[in-house]
Amino acid sequence: MHPPSAPPQSPSPRPVETGHARADDGLQIHWTTIGRGPLMVCCNGVGVGTFFWKYLERYFSDRYTVLLWDYRGHGRSSRKLDPASADMSVQRHARDMDVVLEAARAAGAPPDPAIVIGHSMGCQVALERYRRRPDDVAALVLALGTAGRALDTFFDWSHSPALFHAAHRVIFQGGPRLNRAVRPLLLSPIAFHIATRFELVDPYYTARTDLVPYLAHLATLDLRLFIENVCRLNDHDCWPLLHEIDRPVLVIAAENDKFTPMWCSRKMVTETPGAELLVLAGASHAALIEQPETINHRVDRFLRDRLTSPADAPLHSENAATGPADLDRPVTA
Repeated sequence: MHPPSAPPQSPSPRPVETGHARADDGLQIHWTTIGRGPLMVCCNGVGVGTFFWKYLERYFSDRYTVLLWDYRGHGRSSRKLDPASADMSVQRHARDMDVVLEAARAAGAPPDPAIVIGHSMGCQVALERYRRRPDDVAALVLALGTAGRALDTFFDWSHSPALFHAAHRVIFQGGPRLNRAVRPLLLSPIAFHIATRFELVDPYYTARTDLVPYLAHLATLDLRLFIENVCRLNDHDCWPLLHEIDRPVLVIAAENDKFTPMWCSRKMVTETPGAELLVLAGASHAALIEQPETINHRVDRFLRDRLTSPADAPLHSENAATGPADLDRPVTA
């Protein structure tokens, strides 16, 4: 008879640092790091908070320092911006990223070049970071986004830019009254139903508990800042930069992404030397929360193959502690 095995030890909590970095115009940009190891910086999509990275953070923060941060006007960053004058451009977000990295490194994040991961608009922010500081980028993972002028390819429809600019006029005319009218709709069950019914997200793989924090966060935003941010995407273009990139690049595309068509991701790979492509069957623009296991394992393999030797690569521990619970909590204004 064998003696009973010892009970498994509780995993050690992962170190967490959090703070605000002061941008050059005085606004406060919120950031959090989880874990210890090579630096991995996650750049959000427009209107999205750090909660969309929860599966990636939990998978990688046992051996990487995962840095999450909120754009101005989002999450726990400064919210009191004047919509009529606020700079919500990709270039502005990239400059905010400069001070976020400086603050995180002052608090203990490693000084070595970072792995920069972008989702949706975050792909443009990540590429802009590379354009500004190529020496501080070790690798790029570009998920479900484009290299520039995102509205030109939105829904693969040539009239998308005109539609968004018309929406910009309507939302600015509506002002705070429109915010008050839209918020209850975003917080109601109908918002999730619409997103799944029209397959803006995968109706089979998207859990309500994963999408509701996004809708709750979106409900706290000033819609004027949101639409200003969206329209400014078309003022930014890193397509000419792609052929100059000399770092490892992984592009992640989703088969049913209505916001970034697959041909766009394939073009990014074709124009970027040595880039790799992951195509997610059946996934949507929200694939980070639909197929996180596939994404995490492919990113893990990419980093091990392209950045380290197998003997030196940090290994994932299935028994490691999860990250901070507040990544799942929607932020209120």
